[in-house]
Parts: sequence; structure tokens; C-alpha cells
Amino acid sequence: MKAGLTVGDFARVTHLSVKTLRHYHQVGLLEPAEVNPDNGYRYYSHEQLPVAQVIRRLRNLEMPVPEVKAVLAAPDSPARNALISAHLDHLEAELAQTREAVDSLRNLLQRPDTPMAIEHRTVPATPAAGIGQTVDREDLLSWWQGALGELHATVRAQGLRQTGPSGGLYASELFQHDRGEATVFIPVEGSVRPVGRVAAFVVPAAELAIVAHHGSLDDADLTYSELGSYATSHEISVDGPLREYYLRAPHDTPDPAEWETEIGWPIFRADDKG
Repeated sequence: MKAGLTVGDFARVTHLSVKTLRHYHQVGLLEPAEVNPDNGYRYYSHEQLPVAQVIRRLRNLEMPVPEVKAVLAAPDSPARNALISAHLDHLEAELAQTREAVDSLRNLLQRPDTPMAIEHRTVPATPAAGIGQTVDREDLLSWWQGALGELHATVRAQGLRQTGPSGGLYASELFQHDRGEATVFIPVEGSVRPVGRVAAFVVPAAELAIVAHHGSLDDADLTYSELGSYATSHEISVDGPLREYYLRAPHDTPDPAEWETEIGWPIFRADDKG
């Protein structure tokens, strides 16, 4: 048996516990240089120290064992760096998602107790340019941004006059079953020529309870909650798509904190509409 580091000494040098080294041996990530066939004692070589240091840092970055194996087996530095960069990009995306969740929770905890101002509004049928599609709820925000961008570009290219704020219609199934019909539209004056996903569309007439939502749509569920609670508790809620009007949206400013949205809930109105 060649001289080497015992598992205890290797653990002390690398700051990888004996239990962790045993696990890495079992999964084939860091195998001992030698194993005594008589007593099963494991020995590591000094040449394995740099490998252990790399493994420790990659695992501290929460890189899964299969990906660490791929990094160690990479044929050259560019390939190795590409794998590490891909994992770092994944971590940054998760961090951004965590920050958004934290901000949303803080907004919830700091939300004022004063009730929202809710308006009843009669909306007439309105000619528009629209894009409709069945989408998954998790893809809704990215689809929404892309579809609105395409709509604005088409309206501008066709020289159509916008007659009101852009908006969206969202089927109940989208929220109840995480998949459903979504339509975004821009009210326009003039004939819409179908191009790409854009087609002529008539925004249906509706009776709505409407409330203003300020800022990112990531926490629009809080506003929906208050509006839906109002409509159901007053027994005026009716079936129909939920509606949004984008008074200030990505087309106007890239800063979500500056977005202004009116959210509409379909209702039955027995009051005097004047």
C-alpha cells in the first residue's frame, strides 16, 4: 500500500466530512486512490486535493452531483467554463425569482387595510386588433408581453388609430385549471389586416366591477382577491372572462413599478346605469 492520506486526514485537509467523502465515493464523484482489501480503509492521494477543492466549491453553489461530474470530465477549459457558467445563470435566475417572491410577500404584509375604490362600469362592444391563444398559466406573463409588443407594432405599421388603452381577456379556466384562453387587444379605428398572430377582434360588451392595480402584475392576485371578494359577497358576480386594461404598460415604460392596470370582474348590474 502506497503512502497516502487517511479518510480522516483528507477530511481535515479538504473540509469535506468523512460522511460526505463516503457519499462521494458511493456515487463515483471522488473515489479513494486506494482501498485496503483487508480492512476496507480508504486512502486519498495528495494529487486529489485540488479536485476535492473544486468539488467542494461547486457543491457549495448547489451544483448537482451529475453536473459536477460533467465539469470534472470536461475535455478542456472552455467546455468546463461553459458548464459552470450555465449553472451560474441558473442560480441567478432562481435568485431573481426569490427576490420577486420576497418583494411580493413584503407588499402583502405592508398592504393597507383601507378598502379599494371599486367602480361599476358599462363597457360597450369595441372594434380592436387582437391576439388570442390557449396558454399555460406559468407562461402567461411572457406570452402577454410578447403579444402586446406584436400588437403595438402591427397597429403602428398599419397606420391604425388607437381609440383606447390596450387590454386583455382571461378565461376562468386559466386560473381554475392553469390553462385557458387569453386574448390581448388594442381598440382601433380602421380595418385590421390579419398578419402574423394579429387579427380583427371585437371586444365584447360587459358590465364590470373595476379596481385600479398599481405596479407589477406579479402580485395582481392580491387585487383580484379583493375585487372577487367584493363581487361574490355582494352576489353580483357572473360567469365570463376577467378583464384588464393597461393604462400604463411595458409599451410605455420598462419599469413595472410604474405600470397602471384596471382590473375588471364581470357582474350583474341592477342599479341605474344612467
